[in-house]
Amino acid sequence: MSLQKIKGSYDAVFSLGHLCLPAMQMKKFNLRPFSGVFDWVGSPQLSKVNQLIQTRFTDFLNMNNLRPDKYLSPTDLYVYDFKYDIGFNHDFKTDKNTLTHLGGYPEVKEKYDRRINRFLEKLSSSKRILFIRTEKSEANFQDVQQLEKILMNMVAHDFQILLIHHKDIQKMTVVKSPFAKVTIVELPNKEIWNENDPYWAKILHRVRLMK
Repeated sequence: MSLQKIKGSYDAVFSLGHLCLPAMQMKKFNLRPFSGVFDWVGSPQLSKVNQLIQTRFTDFLNMNNLRPDKYLSPTDLYVYDFKYDIGFNHDFKTDKNTLTHLGGYPEVKEKYDRRINRFLEKLSSSKRILFIRTEKSEANFQDVQQLEKILMNMVAHDFQILLIHHKDIQKMTVVKSPFAKVTIVELPNKEIWNENDPYWAKILHRVRLMK
């Protein structure tokens, strides 16, 4: 199997979760000139990501769906969106937010509204977009098929999806994809944050943003 399908130039590259890893790798390889909706949140369920995109993020960050859950550090409060199974690790700072009062909510909501508007605008205007999604193991292929279908209906021009599965393997493997727009790569799951950097370099080689 080949990575050739995802090579070339793009107007935009977006992370679709499930963790911060895609955004971190995009930054390392100069593919992240702006922030995306899913860059710094936990989004373990692809089906929920699909729902968000398909509904154009209806009810995302609705205060009625948010639950302040725990303090992650002296500076960060973890807030959970239970409608979409989204975890906010980095957005609600403890200088304005507590377990009983999200005083910084308006700023967070405004920030994500900007990211949503940019995401939707790029879907309609970009000639070519790359979407990157990681999974802890294997994604449900029905959810992958649904993602491809949703993007086919919403993206005005061309796009590709890079799907990374983290598995108990020793080296990178590019596997056969049953989907026209999806490239599937398996990576070792021993330490996903830095040890796979050489593999990411190979995956994203000759992937670049249009100038």
